[in-house]
This record gives sequence, structure tokens and C-alpha cells, in this order.
Amino acid sequence: MQAYKQLRVWQRAHALTLGVYRLATSFPADERFGLCSQLRRAAVSVPTNLVEGSKRQTNADYARFLNIAEASLAETEYLLLLALDLSYSSNEAHPPIAAEIDEVARMLHARRTKVEQGDP
Repeated sequence: MQAYKQLRVWQRAHALTLGVYRLATSFPADERFGLCSQLRRAAVSVPTNLVEGSKRQTNADYARFLNIAEASLAETEYLLLLALDLSYSSNEAHPPIAAEIDEVARMLHARRTKVEQGDP
């Protein structure tokens, strides 16, 4: 298995998580334990599952964790859309993060497909 820090998808997911954390600081204080917390947990789950999966002994286990990362990324995408619709984030802040989510999703899918085919 490859060291997770060398994976471009992990690097991009980590950068996305940092961006989500920064964006969430602008949310209303009463959302600190609500949407803000849920969004941060979902975002953190993406690179965390990449790390955990990269240390699994079988490709099937690794692929399962990559799929969990994909699901967490989809959750992050929805929560960011909800934040936008609730006017917790601006129309200017959303597109770059949405574009990064699309790119990380593409990379995760490609990585999972490769791992499922037996190439870690």
C-alpha cells in the first residue's frame, strides 16, 4: 500500500478539508454545534478514510474505505449547498469549493476503480 501523504487525492482532500474549516468559521454562532459541526465532520471523514484505507491489508478493504470517503464527500457537497441556501456562505465562496469537490470525487472514483482492479 502507498503512503497516504504521497497520494494526490489525499493531498487534495486535505486541502479541501482546510477550506471547509475556514469557510465554516463564517457560519452563525448558533450553528457551531449544528451544521458547522456536521460539515466539518463530513469533510474530515474524506481524507481520514483515505488514510485508514491505505493501511488495510486487502484491496477489497481499501476499496471499501475509498467508497466511504466518496460518500462523505457527497455529504460534504450537500451540506455546503445547504449552507449556501441558508446564506451561511456567499455565492463567491461556494464555486471554488464545489469545483474542488468535483475534482476530489473524480480522483476518488478513479482510485477506487484502480484498487478494485487489483492495482493499489
